[in-house]
Amino acid sequence: MSVSFRNLAIGIGIQNFPEGLAVSLPLRGSGVSTWRSFWYGQLSGMVEPLAGLLGAVAVVMAEPLLPYALAFAAGAMVYVVVDDIIPEAQVSGNGKLASWTSILGFVVMMSLDVGLG
Repeated sequence: MSVSFRNLAIGIGIQNFPEGLAVSLPLRGSGVSTWRSFWYGQLSGMVEPLAGLLGAVAVVMAEPLLPYALAFAAGAMVYVVVDDIIPEAQVSGNGKLASWTSILGFVVMMSLDVGLG
């Protein structure tokens, strides 16, 4: 398990390097001193551990709501897809086919969800 944490830390560090450069280089280009540009680049990354802790606390507190929020998000995505597909299919004369295959796809996915747990 510690290897995956180490790899995650390395990945975050690799991602933070260009992020710090994205802050520092424009500052340096606009005439700010090298050390001050470097400091602001470092400062931009210092908020991430605090934000990570706050995010972890928020996830723990919101865990009871998570199934409902995910169900809402899934329902919204199904609505958006069906709302876009069926009217488009009506134009080409395949409205019934689009409706039935949307229903069939929903039933298959719900069966897989219930069946596979």
